[in-house]
Amino acid sequence: MCVCFTECERNKYMIESTKNNQVKTLTGLLKKSKTRKEEGVYVVEGRRMFEEAPENLVVKAYLSESFYERYKDADKVATKLSKVEYEILRDDVYEYASDTKTPQGVMCIMKQENHSPVQILSKENPLIIFLENLQDPGNLGTIIRTAEGAGFTGVIMSENTVDIYNPKTIRSTMGSIFRVPFCYVEDIQSTIHDAKSRGIKVYAAHLGGQKSYDKIDCTKPTAYVIGNEGNGLTEETAKQCDELVIIPMQGQVESLNAATAATVLMFEAARQRR
Repeated sequence: MCVCFTECERNKYMIESTKNNQVKTLTGLLKKSKTRKEEGVYVVEGRRMFEEAPENLVVKAYLSESFYERYKDADKVATKLSKVEYEILRDDVYEYASDTKTPQGVMCIMKQENHSPVQILSKENPLIIFLENLQDPGNLGTIIRTAEGAGFTGVIMSENTVDIYNPKTIRSTMGSIFRVPFCYVEDIQSTIHDAKSRGIKVYAAHLGGQKSYDKIDCTKPTAYVIGNEGNGLTEETAKQCDELVIIPMQGQVESLNAATAATVLMFEAARQRR
C-alpha cells in the first residue's frame, strides 16, 4: 500500500509527538531484542538500507520531514515510496526515535526472515560459516557482510550468539542481511554433525591447529567454525570438526579479531574457487 500526500495532507498527518504509539513501537524495537523476537520484525536505518530493502519485507517506512522534502523525487527513493507504506515524522521526533547519533532521516520496520539449517546445508557446493557464541554486534555484522563478498552460501549461529537484528549489527552488514541466508540453532554441535553427514568438510579456526588455513581444499563443500571473541570455540564444538586450522602469526600477535579471522578464511576460500 502506497501513502502519497499533498502538501496540506502531509502537514495534517505528520507524526509530531514522541508519545505517538508508532514512535513508541520504533524505540521499543530498536532497544529490545525480546520485543523484536516477539513481534517477528526489526528496524533498519539509513538511505542505502531503505533503497535496498526488499519491498515484500517492509512493514512500514518512517521518514523525517527534511529527508522527505529533500529526496522524495530522487529516483530510488521515489520508486521505493511508491511501493511501500510510510509515515512522515517531524525532524525532532525522528531524531528521538532514531538509534544513530547522526540520523539520515529514514528507517523501516522489516519482517524477519526464517531460514532453516537444512536450507543452508543443502545448497549446491556450499560455503558455510558457523559462529559459536559471538557477542560483539559489529563483529557479527562484519562477518555477514564479508560472507556475501566472499560468496558464502550461509551463516549458521549458536543460540547464544548476539542478536543479528541488533541495530549495530544491522548497520555493520551494510545491506548484506537482506541477501545472506542465516539461521540460529539450539545445538550447533548437532548441526555440524549434520553438515559432515552431507559431505561438508568442517574446519575450526583454532590456536591448537596444526595446518595452515591456506593448505586446505575449499573448492569442495566447506564450512568454517569461528568461536567467541574472548574464549574461542568450546572444546565440545572443536571436537566435532574435521580438522583444526590456524592462521600463522608473526611478531607477538597470538590471534586475530573474530571478524578479521573470519575474513581471512572466507576470502581464501573465495580465492580458491575463482
